[in-house]
Amino acid sequence: MKKKCNGWISAVLSCLILTGCAAGDGTIPDMPVEQLYMRGYNDFKAKEYDTSAQYFDEIERQHPYSVWAPRAQIMAAYAYYSANKYDDAVLTLDRFIQLHPGNRNIVYAYYLKGLCYYEQMSDVSREQKMTQDALLTFQEILARFPHSVYVPDIQVKLKEIEAHLAGKEMAVGRYYLKHAEYIPAMNRFQTVLLEHPHTNQTPEALYRLTVCYESLGMHKQAMEMVRILKTYYGQDDWTQKAIKITQKYQPKAEK
Repeated sequence: MKKKCNGWISAVLSCLILTGCAAGDGTIPDMPVEQLYMRGYNDFKAKEYDTSAQYFDEIERQHPYSVWAPRAQIMAAYAYYSANKYDDAVLTLDRFIQLHPGNRNIVYAYYLKGLCYYEQMSDVSREQKMTQDALLTFQEILARFPHSVYVPDIQVKLKEIEAHLAGKEMAVGRYYLKHAEYIPAMNRFQTVLLEHPHTNQTPEALYRLTVCYESLGMHKQAMEMVRILKTYYGQDDWTQKAIKITQKYQPKAEK
């Protein structure tokens, strides 16, 4: 029975596709909502993401009150995401979130929006707005939808995002330290400890703070950094380097 149905459906879809082509100027003529949706869906399967998104968007224009419209918005956003057109995807998702806050796909809309930002995270040497946006979006999902099926994946991604943001703070802090600008360097390293304490950047941040404190003659504070390193990280490389720094400056501190 299923094979016979498949043949009939294929024939119908072929007719729909043939009669549903865009006009020569690129505009899409008015047509039934089912026909628009199937054209967008078939183009998506064929990885024709741009045209797929156009047909899904057209549903919102031609049939804004149809039950297909919310679903088409999500599909349009996914098509844009698949085409790496993240700005268009976010705009579509924001519109969906605003118009359909109670829709069953609302969690997925937030999740896909977070992915759009996540995919655009840049190297730590560059500006991190997209990383921050991904962080805020994923945190909002955890706060509003704590039992969502996307939570495990979000938690993994949040750890990567935290490490990324900590890496950015460390890169800037090292730059200031290299130029003997100790106060702004300390601010960056302290941000790592306060906002990203569970990342692998923490031991180095403690070591860099030790250097800053000793450079400013604050031996007592430097020794506190060493104590924390010993307590939480034992005798690892950053602990040993911090100890050497305090030993180097200790005679001056005692004098």
